[in-house]
Amino acid sequence: MFVHSHSQRNDTLLGNGVIGILAETVNMWERRAPLTPSHCARLVLGGGKRESGVNRIIVQPSTKRIHHDAQYEDAGCEISEDLSECGLIVGIKQPKLEMILPDRAYAFFSHTHKAQKENMPLLDKIMEERVSLFDYELIVDDDGKRMLAFGKFAGRAGLIDFLHGLGQRYLSLGYSTPFLSLGQSHMYPSLAAAKAAVIAIGEEIATYGLPSGICPIVFAFTGSGNVSQGAQEIFKLLPHTFVDAEKLPELSAGKSLPPHHQSTRRAFQLYGCVVTSKDMVAPKDPSRCFDKADYYAHPEHYRPVFHERIAPYASAIVNCMYWERRFPRLLSIDQLQQLMKNGCPLVGISDITCDIGGSIEFVNKSTSIERPFFRYDTSTNLYHDDMEGDGVICLAVDILPTEFSREASQHFGDILSRFVTSLASAKGLLELPSHLRRACIAYTGKLTPLYEYIPRMRKTMIELPPTPANSLPDKKYTTLVSLCGHLFDKFLINEALDIIETAGGSFHLVKCDVGQSIDDMSYSELE
Repeated sequence: MFVHSHSQRNDTLLGNGVIGILAETVNMWERRAPLTPSHCARLVLGGGKRESGVNRIIVQPSTKRIHHDAQYEDAGCEISEDLSECGLIVGIKQPKLEMILPDRAYAFFSHTHKAQKENMPLLDKIMEERVSLFDYELIVDDDGKRMLAFGKFAGRAGLIDFLHGLGQRYLSLGYSTPFLSLGQSHMYPSLAAAKAAVIAIGEEIATYGLPSGICPIVFAFTGSGNVSQGAQEIFKLLPHTFVDAEKLPELSAGKSLPPHHQSTRRAFQLYGCVVTSKDMVAPKDPSRCFDKADYYAHPEHYRPVFHERIAPYASAIVNCMYWERRFPRLLSIDQLQQLMKNGCPLVGISDITCDIGGSIEFVNKSTSIERPFFRYDTSTNLYHDDMEGDGVICLAVDILPTEFSREASQHFGDILSRFVTSLASAKGLLELPSHLRRACIAYTGKLTPLYEYIPRMRKTMIELPPTPANSLPDKKYTTLVSLCGHLFDKFLINEALDIIETAGGSFHLVKCDVGQSIDDMSYSELE
């Protein structure tokens, strides 16, 4: 248990060069660490050579962390439950509220800067204890690109876990496939070992083929960001060919191959198709062509076509894209039910975004690493936890990167270790470089200017059920203002609220769809 030390004020703790590493407590499977023993060794050795730097690192003991306590001790760290001597305390996920010490600096993924309701007690505790909070998600370079993220690891684990389940699902449908011998990501000691296992089943496919009754096996990947890149990285270890969306009908009919290959060659490889927004929607006006800028500005001018152009030919959908309610869904329940009635070859969906009730409407819950799949029976509209029976299987795990805890921690710590020396030694906010100042939500218990919109949003937030795109709340108002753009990552939300208040107006936030990557825009409705 932590020892609270109200007598030690921030002027003696902030910048004292002592770092604490939290034991992760939020999820049973969370085995990542913000800094590995090798990072700690370099920081401690490097800090000793400077007048101000990292003097000591104290690590909370953990029996489930990917790196053992003894490895941290060997690296020169101290092992202790008590982090009260630390001016800077770092973790991956948020600590329990009772573990937050006063007058310290903390760095972790806090999920508070969009006024997320479930994490407002955490923000209240931080203010109450005069804490300085730095959020990894907000550390961006001058171009606005996130510097600390796990997207590729989510994509890698999400595809391996899906292939693992695909083997079981095909078996329940009466087909033996090489996928059956692949384990889940966490069952391998390293990413390299998991990749070797994927390569091995790829060799089996290339040598012995896949049952013709389930071929061609087509994977549709949505999006082109880090998550999609990670998933495609694993897919490319298998014998494969990528095809354009317009070629899918030919492929399904076996017309895209030379005649002497049509009966045999399809069974010896898989097919991939990377799907972008032009494959998901089409202008409602048939005389117009798809225009991405126009689509983002006026999604109401477009209708969904993914269920016509892509889904009828896909064996698997790997969903890696962010979605907002103002856009058409990728796949609605009605569309999926009709597709399955028409004999669509879709076996399953890997929803790596884990966007509940989002772009894939039937995904109504997240799943756990120990039970990663559920089955949705389209004929009965019922959900099941087994693999046997009608319908499609779905993976929706929201903590995928921890399955590669060792490599994910190494990747994360390589970047974080460049920042912690400044965070651990700075006596004031102005001593920090701009990318760290921007990532500071609260400093000594007070919100920094960039984040002063949070209480304004909290105070005016109206709880609404998900609304259909472009519908207005059934409520009186004088003016409805729609804001679209980089509202949070470039902090335009502050300017918008200032303009309204300067003009003598008051507002209620009635809808807020927040972009989850630097390339995504956010959308808010104020009345």
